[in-house]
Amino acid sequence: MKYTILLLILILATDVLSAQENSVKEINGKVVSEAPELENIYVINLKTEITATTGKGGYFRLQAAVGDTLMFSAVQVKGRKFVLIEKDFTNDLVLFSLDPVINRLDEVIVKQYKNINAVSLGIIEANTKHYTPAERKLKAASGADLKGNEDGTMGASASLDPLFNWMSGRTAMLKKELEVEKKETLLEKLENQFGLDYFIDKLKIPKEYVKGFWYYAIEERRLVNALNTKNKTMASFVLAELSTNYLELQKGVNK
Repeated sequence: MKYTILLLILILATDVLSAQENSVKEINGKVVSEAPELENIYVINLKTEITATTGKGGYFRLQAAVGDTLMFSAVQVKGRKFVLIEKDFTNDLVLFSLDPVINRLDEVIVKQYKNINAVSLGIIEANTKHYTPAERKLKAASGADLKGNEDGTMGASASLDPLFNWMSGRTAMLKKELEVEKKETLLEKLENQFGLDYFIDKLKIPKEYVKGFWYYAIEERRLVNALNTKNKTMASFVLAELSTNYLELQKGVNK
């Protein structure tokens, strides 16, 4: 009987501790870094996807629980993750140390490079055609692929236009143009979800470089997935990481 009571007490104590550990509380945090600006640093709880942005002095508040992972990202600091422990919730203020991005763009003389586009970056060829809505419908109706039967002959239902396209190599060209269309759609999503001011004010990208950065960014699969699923929180984190890399590349170009 005594052993049974003791076992029940242990089980209840374990449940209480587990509930305490998993309870959501507000954490008061502060970013500590040698970076000159501690405002507008993104903070995300990777478990709940709750986000916050640091204010003046690097201070922020966020709902979290023991075991949650906080990820920090901004153009002026290096991204980093922290796993919260029980001690963090007993402190009035939790400090998070981040390494600064040492070589910032405003430390160098930037020359204008207005010719950054899909062609100059090698994304598309110079003479690639852009489809109008009517041309897209025509492409869909004419068929993009043509496959033969197992005996090597063409199917009887194949029309002459798809056959001609397949034999002349025009089908391969249409596939390339389809990729261009996909990139155009991604560029539209990027601009519509964030707007031009976001890249200039938040990511600190010079206005004349913004479109070049868009072409650079849509090559990142994580960003593409975030845009397609309308996960703006994850997209903003990826963009912050990519903007740091892009500005470093531009610094090398302008040396």
